[in-house]
Amino acid sequence: MAWSTREIAELAGTSLRAVRHYHEVGLLEEPERRANGYKQYGVAHLVRLLRIKRLVDLGFSLSRIAEMGATDDHPEDALRTLDAELAATIERLQRARAELALILDRSAPTDLPPEFAATADTPMPEADRSFVTVMGTLLGPKGMESYADFLQNPTIGPIGEEFEKLPGDADERTRADLSERLVPSLRALYREHPGLTTLPADAARGKEFVGETIDRALVDLYNPAQVDVMRRASRLLAATGGTDRGERREAPG
Repeated sequence: MAWSTREIAELAGTSLRAVRHYHEVGLLEEPERRANGYKQYGVAHLVRLLRIKRLVDLGFSLSRIAEMGATDDHPEDALRTLDAELAATIERLQRARAELALILDRSAPTDLPPEFAATADTPMPEADRSFVTVMGTLLGPKGMESYADFLQNPTIGPIGEEFEKLPGDADERTRADLSERLVPSLRALYREHPGLTTLPADAARGKEFVGETIDRALVDLYNPAQVDVMRRASRLLAATGGTDRGERREAPG
């Protein structure tokens, strides 16, 4: 029994182009040719072609198939390795689908980490939203959990609205007064959310990197008067007993 290239491709459920490519990369041996120059494939070629197609359909790359050789009909190690890779891929895709469902359900911005997606229901100024996104890239698992808990109820009352409306050219007296009035609200906030005092504790890049990045984000996202008020409030908070743990922290975004 002999088949042409087109016939063996049809029998194997693949394409002429695929058969020719398998020849080019050395996966499929070239068959003998008839007197008229046309290739004639036999059963061994069909079996080999079916095996290549089966392995490709399972997810093997052509380079891996080449490594297996033509004689190993049950490459257990390679099969187990692929199975583990597919399991990891499935897990990743399931996580992605869960995140997509949350984003769609909450109409959440795609730049927010999934842990913060629930905050999409809470109105936030653009600067605060950007700051939250930056925090999502910095914190470790415990820090993310604490920050997400805080974001469920991030408001600090009317004084927070006053801070949001503070113009960049606010005078010294206005900034000093707002800083002093902000301290009690911040202290109450830290009491309600004690995890805020140790946010960078499990950050992968360390506390120093987190602190430097937060400082840069504050300067980029808020106007000079707002940045000054946050820094003054943090100093006052530390000077008057801190967060009930004796620690100094920048006001959360």
